[in-house]
Amino acid sequence: MSTRFSKWFRKLPAPRSLRKQLLAISLLILSGLLLLIGVLQYILMRDFIYSNRAESMEAQIRSVPREMFFNFFNSYDEDTTTPNEGNTEYNGNLPGERNGENKIPNGQRTGENRRPLLLDAHTTLAIYSSDGTFRDLQQMTLSDSAAPRLTNEQYNSLLIHITDRATGNYKLIEADDGTEHLAIFVNLYRPGNTRLLLQMSVNTGPLTEVILQQLMIYAGLSVIALLAGFFLYLPALRKTLVPLSNMGESAEIIDAGNLDIRFPINQGQTEIDKLAHSFNGMLERLEISFHNEREAKEQMRRFAADASHELRTPLTSIHGFLEVLLRGAADNKEQLYNSLRSMHGESKRINKLVEDLLLLARMDGAPQLKMTDLLLGEVIAEMKPHLLLLADQRKVTFDISYGIHGKYEPNKIKQVILNLFHNAVQHTDAESGTIHLSLLARGNEAILKVQDNGCGISPEHIPHIFDRFYRSDSSRTRKYGGSGLGLSITKSIVEAHHGKISVSSTLGEGTTFRVTLPCEEGLAKRE
Repeated sequence: MSTRFSKWFRKLPAPRSLRKQLLAISLLILSGLLLLIGVLQYILMRDFIYSNRAESMEAQIRSVPREMFFNFFNSYDEDTTTPNEGNTEYNGNLPGERNGENKIPNGQRTGENRRPLLLDAHTTLAIYSSDGTFRDLQQMTLSDSAAPRLTNEQYNSLLIHITDRATGNYKLIEADDGTEHLAIFVNLYRPGNTRLLLQMSVNTGPLTEVILQQLMIYAGLSVIALLAGFFLYLPALRKTLVPLSNMGESAEIIDAGNLDIRFPINQGQTEIDKLAHSFNGMLERLEISFHNEREAKEQMRRFAADASHELRTPLTSIHGFLEVLLRGAADNKEQLYNSLRSMHGESKRINKLVEDLLLLARMDGAPQLKMTDLLLGEVIAEMKPHLLLLADQRKVTFDISYGIHGKYEPNKIKQVILNLFHNAVQHTDAESGTIHLSLLARGNEAILKVQDNGCGISPEHIPHIFDRFYRSDSSRTRKYGGSGLGLSITKSIVEAHHGKISVSSTLGEGTTFRVTLPCEEGLAKRE
């Protein structure tokens, strides 16, 4: 049955709206809780009412002198036969009366429906003797029904365990007519070998009616509560889900072209605000990713165009010289020598450009640097003759702190110094130019500076000087054979050593490049 019901329940169409789903689930949970409370209420109320009734019956029995019950039992022995023998005649004496004393006519007692114990019509009394005798006192209580009876084994067990103290315990007995009775038992402890057990029972029908009436009231109030919950919870859910609807509207207008749109936050719901904040972070990352992708594509486009341009110039020059030679210039030794020398220079330029491009490609990937313990001051001292030769007539000064060492690749560090120094030479006057190279340590950082008094760099060029193939003065750079890759290579090498490079320049006064590299702290000393 439960399997069939679960299959039928799964076939029901589920609401598609989140608001309706929450409403349905909430009402189902509330209905289940109310049903559970109703079941518990029935069990607890039933036990409570039955226990109270049992205590009331015990108090009623204990308010009657015990000798009266003995006389009830004895009156059967003296004046009547047992109910099982079919004799129900009553002599008209009250318990404890002798024959003839205070005698009241039998017809008067039965006709006036008097009850010596003042019991209601649903209450029965019976006495069981340990010798197996069962006395139903229906004649004396004038009950509407006969007293229910247990088996002798059950009565004998009760005689052993039941005491004469008030406990509030009860037992439910089913009578011969199918009705249920609530019974209590009191051990009378009759003197002698025979023990008596008093049974007082009451039909549970009126008690059950009271319980069912209370449950009906509870069921009506539960239905009212569910209806009130339906009409009150629906607008509350609608208002609660407004922030989620706002997020849905924002999501509908977001695409690759307007990733700058953000979901509304601080709408008064912690979970929705947290979700909106997470989505905003995702959109920000997507926007940065799309921007970087566009920048990468644009940079790749520029790179391909610049590389093609750089390669085309020397190739065009070589192609021109070859045409000249093919037209007969090869017979003239002087023209042949000049052409070959020019083509050799152009080939060297192509070879240098290709090497620089390969180096940049390796640095862009996962650069494999052969790090060794290197003294930076000693490296600059070793390069001094080469730098002075490169400077020609320019004035070069050094301010080196020796003893600064760390983990570097010697050839790459030399290339950084050479590129920066060569850049200073290109942008300073051959006769009045001044170049200052300094190295010092500050904490665990080594600071290398290359300063010149050249023409300087315009502010609009500074953000792009580390871009590949970028020239602030293309004609002058090309004159010295530069391809615009020197500073890009320098930056890649510095960053591969976990360092930083920056530039400051004043137009017409000079430029300063500053390289910061990690080093061992406290080992710097001047020469």
